Amino acid sequence: MKTKLLFYTLLLSSLGFSQTIAIQSFATGFSSPSEITHPVGDNRLFVVEQGGIIKILNPNQTTNATPFLNISTIITSGNERGLLGLAFHPSYATNGFFFINYTNLSGNTVIARYSVNPTNPNVALTTGTILMTITQPFSNHNGGCLRFGPDGFLYISMGDGGGTGDPGNRAQNINDNLGKILRIDVNATVAPFYTSPATNPYIGIAGNDEIWAIGVRNPWKFSFNNNDMWIADVGQSAVEEINKITNPQPGMNFGWRCYEGNSTYNTTGCPSNTTMTFPVAQYSHAGGNCSITGGYVYTGTTYPNFANKYFFADYCVNRIGTVNTSNVIAYSANFAGSNNFTTFGQDSSGELYVASGAGTIYKIIDANLATTNFEKNGFSLYPNPAKERFNIKNLNDIELSKIRIFDISGKELLSQNIENNDDVVSTKSLSEGIYIVVLEDVSGNSYRSKLVVE
Repeated sequence: MKTKLLFYTLLLSSLGFSQTIAIQSFATGFSSPSEITHPVGDNRLFVVEQGGIIKILNPNQTTNATPFLNISTIITSGNERGLLGLAFHPSYATNGFFFINYTNLSGNTVIARYSVNPTNPNVALTTGTILMTITQPFSNHNGGCLRFGPDGFLYISMGDGGGTGDPGNRAQNINDNLGKILRIDVNATVAPFYTSPATNPYIGIAGNDEIWAIGVRNPWKFSFNNNDMWIADVGQSAVEEINKITNPQPGMNFGWRCYEGNSTYNTTGCPSNTTMTFPVAQYSHAGGNCSITGGYVYTGTTYPNFANKYFFADYCVNRIGTVNTSNVIAYSANFAGSNNFTTFGQDSSGELYVASGAGTIYKIIDANLATTNFEKNGFSLYPNPAKERFNIKNLNDIELSKIRIFDISGKELLSQNIENNDDVVSTKSLSEGIYIVVLEDVSGNSYRSKLVVE
C-alpha cells in the first residue's frame, strides 16, 4: 500500500501545482490554546487550553461539551504560565496514561501522569500522580512541551527560568534542569514513577540524571519525524532558531546563553563552540517577528506540495513559515486579521492544524490546488484517508445533487445522487490510491477535493 500511495503522490506532484499555504477555520470557541495532540491511532484532536482545560475536538469538527480534563483549580495561568503540554503514552490504548506539564499555584513546573476513565474514553480521571516538580525563579521561559520520542521515552522542554540573558547561567549548568531537554522513562511502577534512561549523558557522573540536552532558552514546541528531532527555540531579542537533529544523541549543547542562534551572545565561561549544535535555520526580528512557535513536518497525503516541509509560525506575524530539505525558510502571505499563532497540531493522518491565541483551530491547506474551492465553500471529507466509507460535511448548506469520484487519469468510477447535506459514501468498490471527489450542486456548480483510500 505504501508503494502505491507514494506513486500516486509523486504523480500528483508532477502535475505542476505550486504551493500556496492557506488556513481554513476548523473549530472555534477555545480559550488560549497551548497544545493540540492525539493518542496513537486516534482520529480525535485533544486541544489544551492554557487555563487548565483539555477538550476533545472530533473529526466532524464538533467539540465535546464535557471537558476531557479540568485542572484549572490547581494551576497558575497567564502570560507564559498555565497548562502547557500534553503527551499520550505510546501504549495509551491499553494503559490509558497521559502526561501533562503545568504551572502549579507556587509558580513551579509540574510533570504529572493522569489516566483516562476506563468506562468513558471521553473523560479522564480527575486525580493525577506528580512525577516531578521543578522550581521556577521567574514567571516566564517555562518551555512546557512534552513528546514521546521514537525510543519510547518522554522528552520534556524546559526554558531557562526567565530573566534577560539567563542571569543565573542555568541553561549551561548541568546541575540544573532549567534550560534543558529532559528525557525520562515513565514506565516505573514505584515512586517517583519514572527513571532516567541509562544512556542519558550524566548518569553516574556529575550532572542531573534527567538531562538529555543542555543550552536551550525557551523551546516553544519540539517534534519528532521518524528519527529527526525539530526544536523551535525562542530567542532573546534578535534571533529565533530552528534546530533539526538527525538521529539525535544524548549530551548535545544547543548553545544558549553563549549564542543566540548562530550569533555570539555572552560567551563568558562557555565551552568551545565546536562542542555545540547550532540551528539549521534562523530568522531575525525584522518585520515584527518576536517569538517562534514550533510545529511539525508534514506527513499527510492531501497536499503533496507540503511533503517533507517543516511548518512553524511566529507569534507576532500573521503568517506560516516552512523549512525545506535544504533548510531554506519560506513564508506564506500574511493572513487577514491577527491570529497570534500559539501551537500547531497534527492529526492521525498527518494533516496539520494551527491555533490562534483567540481560540480558533485552523486546518492548514494548499490553496493553490485545483481542489481548494471545496474547502473554501465549507465542504469537508472525513475520515480522509478513508477505509470503507467517508462522510461529506456541508457547513454552508449548499443544496447538492450528486457526487462523482474519478481516478487520477480522469476516469469516472462512481456517481450517486445526494439527498442530504451530510451523506455517507462507501469506498468498498475503490482500490487503494488517490481519487478526485466532485460534488455538484443544484445550480450546476462543482467542488473538487482529493480523497485517499487505504
